[in-house]
Amino acid sequence: MGSLLVDMGVCFLAFFLFICVDSKGENGRVVIDGKSRIAETDNDFVCATMDWWPPEKCDYGTCSWDHASLLNVDLHNKILKNAIKAFSPLKIRLGGTLQDDVIYQTKNHHHEPCKPFVKNTTALFGFTQGCLPLSRWDELNRFLQDTGAVYTFGLNALTGKTVLTNGSTIGAWDPTNAEALIRYTVQKNYTINGWELGNELSGNGIGTSISSSQYANDTITLSNIVNRIYKGIKPKPLIIAPGGFYDPKWFKEFLADTSKTLNVISHHIYNLGPGVDKNLTAKILDPSYLDNAHDTFKQLESTLNTSKSSAAAWVSEAGGAYNSGQDLVTNAFVFSFWYLDQLGMSSVYDTKTYCRQSLIGGNYGLLNTTTFEPNPDYYSALLWHRLMGRKVLSTRFVGTKKIRAYSHCAKESKGILILLMNLDNSTIVDVKLSVNSTWRLHKHRSHAHHDHKMKHTRLKSAHTKIRKTRIRTREEYHLTPKDGNLHSKVMMLNGKELRVNSSDEIPSLKPLFMNYSEPIIVAPYSIVFVHLPHFTLYACNS
Repeated sequence: MGSLLVDMGVCFLAFFLFICVDSKGENGRVVIDGKSRIAETDNDFVCATMDWWPPEKCDYGTCSWDHASLLNVDLHNKILKNAIKAFSPLKIRLGGTLQDDVIYQTKNHHHEPCKPFVKNTTALFGFTQGCLPLSRWDELNRFLQDTGAVYTFGLNALTGKTVLTNGSTIGAWDPTNAEALIRYTVQKNYTINGWELGNELSGNGIGTSISSSQYANDTITLSNIVNRIYKGIKPKPLIIAPGGFYDPKWFKEFLADTSKTLNVISHHIYNLGPGVDKNLTAKILDPSYLDNAHDTFKQLESTLNTSKSSAAAWVSEAGGAYNSGQDLVTNAFVFSFWYLDQLGMSSVYDTKTYCRQSLIGGNYGLLNTTTFEPNPDYYSALLWHRLMGRKVLSTRFVGTKKIRAYSHCAKESKGILILLMNLDNSTIVDVKLSVNSTWRLHKHRSHAHHDHKMKHTRLKSAHTKIRKTRIRTREEYHLTPKDGNLHSKVMMLNGKELRVNSSDEIPSLKPLFMNYSEPIIVAPYSIVFVHLPHFTLYACNS
């Protein structure tokens, strides 16, 4: 019977997705513990970055940034606007390497020239110091507020410090320039979600580093400034730091010294290595390699849980492959396997926000750097944002190791969302569901009668089949690459090409409606979001 179900599923999906029926089939099972949630994300968990890199930023002989910088990106581009508006809201992190080389034009000195970044291979980050004009800061804030974005800004943490020849720094942070920018921002009624101090200066740092004790003192200085300037203003921006790579000892010391001031401890993920690596695709499709990232998230969660800090964990920058990524890999369909796996894995370990490097720019942008047309990962991000709710469920897959599985309570509706990814190039997987949970028929009654009057239905084991209800349909979103090419920059949803229309509008993302009794079919090299609206787990109502 199992093989018959697979064959039927292949024929059905082939109608929509043009899947070859020569593929072999396997059975598998998603097991969900629905008794309690294991973690919880921010409602605006999906985040993207906007960086400072000018057109002269080149890696391995390729210059992939064009005019995607905070200083020069076309803020009037309709696709860019619509791409952000589609999230309603999209969380955006403004920052990157050169933020620690930026000075801010001030209100009292706005007539003075504001110099751009100039390439200089002998300079700390490969460029001379640049400047953010107040006029551009105004434009950015108006644009972000018009598109409904929730945004943070990364401040220069090196101002006032001396960089030594051994790569370390000495001296306290000079907040004068940053304070002027913060005051101006408040005076203009611009709403900043958070101020992040520094970029990749923790631990060994990139280019240079700051000791944990000094970084803590600098962060406390920032917190005091924000408290003073935002006195009586709500909501008060978050204090975010250090925006660097996780180092257990450094982070532990930093958390201990900032337990009363830090709201978010932020870290970066580039676990695939350099963008020039010819084995990137193989790494992305290797379940064992993907699993290596568990350690970072697990250790940081443990560090937080054993500290006195109430700070939340954010990934404030993640491009997978550093030095701008790799064309036809980090901007192609295949990268959605890595990206969605990261979203799923990080949420399991109580990460509240995950910022993708980048919204636009480099070879890892959610949008094409020159045309602004969405790359495949944009649609992966948008589906996650719209479907996957805050509450994270314990999920495991029984069967082939090539299936990645995550589940959350649904975001804007009843039921749950399951994300399934098939990393295999030839195996179609017939997926069934099992749940271990307590089901409740909720009725509006007084608490005094709650225990006696509320009906319970308990499922006997972790492998009991989910009970069908009168609603017999589920919603499925099947993502595949155009022409079956993993390196395609065109995403297919249920067999239909996703492209902006002639009015530069983001396409609607419509599901297939499937009979609940049919198995879930996950085709080779495909991604499936499955919405099961017809039952409620205790974990999603508690």
